[in-house]
Amino acid sequence: MLKIRFGWIQEFDKYVFNYVMFHLFLFHLVIVKHLFANNFFMLDTFRLSSQLLKIFTEHIDYVYSIDFSTFDDGQFICSGSFDNTVRVLDAETNKQIRSLNTHPDWAYCVKFSPYHYRTNHRNVVCSSSNDKTIRFWDIKDDQPFQTFKEHTSWVGGIEFSPFNGGRYLCSGSGDKTIRLWDVETYKSLHVFNGHTSGIWCVAISPLQSNNKNDNSKSSNIGVIGGNGYTICSGSHDKTICIWDIETTKQMIIFNSHENVVRSVKYGSNELGINGGANTILSGAEDTSVRLWDIRSGQQIQVFNGHTNEVWAVEYSPFVVNNIEVGHSSNVICSGSRDNTIRFWDIRSNKSELHMIKDYNGILCLNFFQLKNNTKNKDERGYGINLCYGSFKGPICIWG
Repeated sequence: MLKIRFGWIQEFDKYVFNYVMFHLFLFHLVIVKHLFANNFFMLDTFRLSSQLLKIFTEHIDYVYSIDFSTFDDGQFICSGSFDNTVRVLDAETNKQIRSLNTHPDWAYCVKFSPYHYRTNHRNVVCSSSNDKTIRFWDIKDDQPFQTFKEHTSWVGGIEFSPFNGGRYLCSGSGDKTIRLWDVETYKSLHVFNGHTSGIWCVAISPLQSNNKNDNSKSSNIGVIGGNGYTICSGSHDKTICIWDIETTKQMIIFNSHENVVRSVKYGSNELGINGGANTILSGAEDTSVRLWDIRSGQQIQVFNGHTNEVWAVEYSPFVVNNIEVGHSSNVICSGSRDNTIRFWDIRSNKSELHMIKDYNGILCLNFFQLKNNTKNKDERGYGINLCYGSFKGPICIWG
């Protein structure tokens, strides 16, 4: 068992939840939560009104990953690319503010660090690379101030913990392992073994609230994962694995994909999906998108329609009216090398609801809301932005 105590109590759960809701650094999460709390945006409105708003052309090769954040009264995108660079882009002015190019090899996954912003008000980007490292960059500098070197092959997906202010980071690697790191001490806490090939993508289960009626507060002071947190990993071995963070044990293996798994995402109860926190969304090189139930260990849906590898999946902030079930359904989204982004009814495996075509191929995508895109608030679906990175380099924003 991973014995790392950090004062996990009911009041801390509530504190972190409120902090995440209102802190400027996580502005994009605030937007999504606010939208869901006030009914959902209708996909039809987005479909009819959205258009290509911005294109960033600084990258000259594959853009593997993008992330979004708000700080210093600005809105920013970070990106990692096959051109060996990590870039920070101003989403409002459409300009690059920093190019971080000391990775000697391809940059894969990038994330803004919530932990460094919360503790030191530092704007830090974390990046993984084919050079076997994970690096931390203050965007004011050209050099990393910290590097993790314990992986022995390329490092793919990275993810900060939704609990404890993002203090913990997990990473997947070509060395067939997942590592859990303490960002405060810069130490590797545990190595998860079980995959038989490299691990491309990872995710950590969403923030949870402790609603148990337990009069003993001390019983809630415990280890990481004490509230049931898990890690999800997608691998070149075609499987998706779920790992218990507290016990460090492998819990579930999903093995229906027929090729490399390129993207995995946890659902969330705050998305309005019944039991959403117990679902996993995945995309793979077998061209399929799949939805899984963690509780039963079974596949719920498979979405077919893409004609090439699926590299990105997301739970979107949209809903559609589903006549078959008598009420609205959530919409999921996928991006593929077939040059399309497709939207699907989470309750139906019929054809896609909407498709955006782009001739550069889609590798990664993210939803957020730009400050200057808040017009017509009464029209549900307007004001949401979709950002995606491509195989040929451009980063595009629709809205």
